[in-house]
Amino acid sequence: MKIYLTAIIETQPEFLSEVKGVLENMVVETRKESACLQYDLHQTIENENTFIFYEIWANQSGLDEHNKQPYIQEFIELGNKLASSPSIYLSKKL
Repeated sequence: MKIYLTAIIETQPEFLSEVKGVLENMVVETRKESACLQYDLHQTIENENTFIFYEIWANQSGLDEHNKQPYIQEFIELGNKLASSPSIYLSKKL
């Protein structure tokens, strides 16, 4: 079963460039994963410090494997540079 995921990430303004670089690297690397069907990064127009990922995964095991990758760990290590914890929404297509 496909997994649809939306993640909302807000960075602290002084770390915008660094966080954006890590997120952009995640896109490049994640798109190489076989279970990744779609992995898009958006930056909101109203607030440049807010990013939205829209993802589609082939299955839960592929998503689980994705979360073990070193570029995801690099993102996790940004913790104190984010304005808040990321909001993650797993969904199903209706």
